[in-house]
Amino acid sequence: MSSCGGLAAVPKAAPTMNDFLRAEASIEPDPVPAVGTAKKETQIIAIYGKGGSGKSFALANLSYMMAEQGKRVLLIGCDPKSDTTSLLFGGRATPTIIETSAKKKAAGEEVKISDVCFKRDGVFAMELGGPEVGRGCGGRGIIHGFELLEKLGFHEWGFDYVLLDFLGDVVCGGFGLPIARDMCQKVIVVGSNDLQSLYVANNVCSAVEYFRKLGGNVGVAGMVVNKDDGTGEAQAFAKAAGIPVLAAIPAHEDIRRKSANYQIIGTHTSEWAPIFEELAMNVAEAAPVRPKPLTQDGLLGLFKADVVGRGVTLEPASFEDMCGGTLQKKQSLEVVYETV
Repeated sequence: MSSCGGLAAVPKAAPTMNDFLRAEASIEPDPVPAVGTAKKETQIIAIYGKGGSGKSFALANLSYMMAEQGKRVLLIGCDPKSDTTSLLFGGRATPTIIETSAKKKAAGEEVKISDVCFKRDGVFAMELGGPEVGRGCGGRGIIHGFELLEKLGFHEWGFDYVLLDFLGDVVCGGFGLPIARDMCQKVIVVGSNDLQSLYVANNVCSAVEYFRKLGGNVGVAGMVVNKDDGTGEAQAFAKAAGIPVLAAIPAHEDIRRKSANYQIIGTHTSEWAPIFEELAMNVAEAAPVRPKPLTQDGLLGLFKADVVGRGVTLEPASFEDMCGGTLQKKQSLEVVYETV
């Protein structure tokens, strides 16, 4: 150990994982390419929904139906779970842009479209992916993915529809990019008749309205009701928020089983074809509107009291409660001066 001026030099501690994570969190994201400026005839649509709401299932089948109708469709999975393309490709996972980019960079190679984009029966699809659990920010992964799309020539691609599959119950800025930076023309929310999925849908509507007030142009085109059991809460939410219902996919055992087996039902040969034909038409024609987000009480009001536990009274806690019992009052040392 060396010394300077008679004082021993203290060795600097090696940086920890916490240090790396703090450093990453402190970095402001780079400007994102204006993906929304792709060819004007291309409709770029961001679809949001709570994890587990069936958003990726609905999108995989929607994109397949659109392709059968002669449309050129690009499906981009922007959910770190990377389940969008798995549904389209019969359960097979595709290499993600994040994963492929890291491997190519380490090998000193460039990423090619054929490395990350795959197709089935006219549907083109790719996954942005995300970092390993606990080892990075999913939002920054989204940003990196869109930067790579720009380098791969996104603006030159000729698609009728680009569908972006976003996880809705993450409020990180990266997942809100299409709304915040006008990277799409419209947003679609997916939900069912449960409070949690409608809470997420309402949050997305709130984000759209917030950025509209800041000069943004993105609107909500409507809602897809998935696993519809007929109780009507999702339809009531859509009506209260001022957005149309684009389609309702029933909670049917045949649909559940085929979804679990990675089977596509959004095809003209399926008994469920009319649902996805209607959805494809409505997605294409629905105009983006400014939603009217609900308050928390407004959301709760969509459900029966016994379902959401309403009627509970808020009882304020006291300092004595926090101390675990009664609190002995001590004599005040405050000096009080008499006024003349």
